[in-house]
Amino acid sequence: MTVLASRPRVSLVLEPTPLHPAPRLSAELGVPILFKRDDLAGTGLGGNKLRALEYLIADALDRRCDCLVTGAGPQSNWTMLTALACLRWGIEPHVVCYGSAAADEGNMRLHRWLGTDVRFTGEADRSSVDAGIERVAAELGAAGRQPYVVPRGGATPLGALGYVRASAELASQLEALGERPAGLWLGTGSCGTQAGLVAGAALTGACYSVTGVTVSRPESECRERIAALAAGAAALAGVTASLASPEVVGGWIGPGYGKPSPGGQAAAHLVAVTEGVFLDPVFGAKAMAALIARCRAGQVQGTQVFLVSGGAPTLFTAPGSGAP
Repeated sequence: MTVLASRPRVSLVLEPTPLHPAPRLSAELGVPILFKRDDLAGTGLGGNKLRALEYLIADALDRRCDCLVTGAGPQSNWTMLTALACLRWGIEPHVVCYGSAAADEGNMRLHRWLGTDVRFTGEADRSSVDAGIERVAAELGAAGRQPYVVPRGGATPLGALGYVRASAELASQLEALGERPAGLWLGTGSCGTQAGLVAGAALTGACYSVTGVTVSRPESECRERIAALAAGAAALAGVTASLASPEVVGGWIGPGYGKPSPGGQAAAHLVAVTEGVFLDPVFGAKAMAALIARCRAGQVQGTQVFLVSGGAPTLFTAPGSGAP
């Protein structure tokens, strides 16, 4: 942890976030389930992206950047938390979204309330955001500003350090509870969170496997991205242990990226009525649907940790109104 502890980091997470049993869900599934509650991380309405932002905002400040440019979909939890973190640390946020002007709901309502500079590419293709980010950054640079550019989801080796560090936090909590889980589950989109957890598992000598349920990309693309990001994060953190091959489960995207699925909705309802925990419809709900199906098929053995990654604002949007 010495190398990781020396990395500059701002404070955005009230840590440790809770780790607690989900007894009624466990009884329903016949498998012990623990919830790691990063939806209760503290800044804004919480969420996993805050851990990446602790390192990314620190790097932007170190580079004396006065603005930050990133992007995603109109209902992105990533861009919302980024804007909030930027404002908290005196950096001006700029957000690029694919598509056209979105409804005043969910994360977009929060952006407008904060006064975030949000621009739309006018194209339905998610990848149009990447060129849009570069255009806005170039415009700001030409105006004499110092922009800090971050790709969609904050999926960089530096950002992945957030979950390398979280893995050490989780290891301490598991030890205190006397738990040795067999698996850790999460929704995987831009892949940075899972990459950090893979590198973190190597750092801590974890006994569990890290399983991501893809909510957007093909499984093969996720595996490649996770492996590359995990290797980069491991190098930054001084992790010398071998990294496990990424485990990615497909088949749960449903109607499409950012759109609620019937399986996800059913899973989210089960978690709400048994444990009083809300899962967002396009990440957590779909990941939970996959875990539930595996448990009911008898394909899961031993205690499982489920990362509740946040995304509360997306609960207050019309179905299919824009992907995180």
